[in-house]
Amino acid sequence: MPRIRVLTQACVRAAVVAALLAPLAACSSSGDPGGPDAKGPSGAAGRPVTVTVTPTGTKAQAGRTVTVTASGGRLTSVTVVDAEGHRLAGKVAADGRSWVSDRKAVPGAAYTVTAATRTEGGTAGSARSAFTTAAADKVNKVDWRPGAAATVGVAQPVSLVFDRPVKNRAEVEKQLRITTSDGTKGSWGWLRDWSGGDRVDWRPEAYWKPGTKVTLNAELNGTDSGPDGGWFVRDYTTSFTVGARQIVKVDLDSHQLTLERNGETVRRIPVSGGTPGGDKRSWRGTAVLMAKEGTINMNSETVGLGNAYDKMVDYSMRLTWSGMYAHAAPWNARFFGSANHSSGCIGMSDANAAWLYGQVRPGDPFEITGKDTKGVVAPGNGFGAWNLSWAEWQQKSALR
Repeated sequence: MPRIRVLTQACVRAAVVAALLAPLAACSSSGDPGGPDAKGPSGAAGRPVTVTVTPTGTKAQAGRTVTVTASGGRLTSVTVVDAEGHRLAGKVAADGRSWVSDRKAVPGAAYTVTAATRTEGGTAGSARSAFTTAAADKVNKVDWRPGAAATVGVAQPVSLVFDRPVKNRAEVEKQLRITTSDGTKGSWGWLRDWSGGDRVDWRPEAYWKPGTKVTLNAELNGTDSGPDGGWFVRDYTTSFTVGARQIVKVDLDSHQLTLERNGETVRRIPVSGGTPGGDKRSWRGTAVLMAKEGTINMNSETVGLGNAYDKMVDYSMRLTWSGMYAHAAPWNARFFGSANHSSGCIGMSDANAAWLYGQVRPGDPFEITGKDTKGVVAPGNGFGAWNLSWAEWQQKSALR
């Protein structure tokens, strides 16, 4: 690691050439052609200031904090800037002997370090150093929900799905910060997404309070996700607001759907769920409305049901990745309110589906009950984390 002897302002002119020729360990306001170990005029205590910077070199390891230390004097300020002008913030220790960056050095970046110093005798000086981090051999990216400025339902989690495997889960989770307008507490939990990728969700212990404002700051730039995963090379942020408390309750035994808003029943709708006794049964538990997809083509082959159906479906409201929706199903009208006779979705009339579609928003919970179902919605099949107890969910954190 370079050690820099920091001299007084009298040496400014002599230092310019040496600073340019020794970019990894040079004095910006003092020095001599003797190089980074050259000694200059001493302070009152008889010692020059020596500044040491780590990392060092032209292929330094990323993912480490930048540390600057001083001996024979003290640091008064430190500035670390990359080639694009982005600063690494940090703080000088109370004794002035060291400075450590708040964030880690990122891959493939060139940093310049400038340290202002003062000798024991009070003489001011400065030191300048530079290093470059090795480029990332693999890059990990993130897809996150919900989007910025969204208004969501009370069951909406914060969800991050990663392009590549995440083995260093604890290190990644340390970089994720949720802030809320009302101090809501919650926990991260690691899942296997339906796509097969690694995923981490944050949910409160209970449904959000309406009006809560939520911000995610994922300060991942410079974090190594582990073998086969690669580096994160950017940060991610999103903010959203929680809307009214709307809960959709679906009773597949009575074949009724009820929309409740702020504890009051708004409307009951006769429905038909999945056909009992086989693979066409519906899921039960809490499924969160993921998206309102409008008119879409539904093909049974995409969900493992052979050629049972292939049709355009209106007012489609996605509840799981595995293909369970609430939607208009006019072809099934004779079963609404009396029998379950669908291929797993929750069907209703065109008029009722249009009305419900206009009322609900992504993040609203659909609480589904029924005796003859094919099981509880899994945490990674859409937003099924609410089907775990709070204690079970907390155990899924890498920092438990």
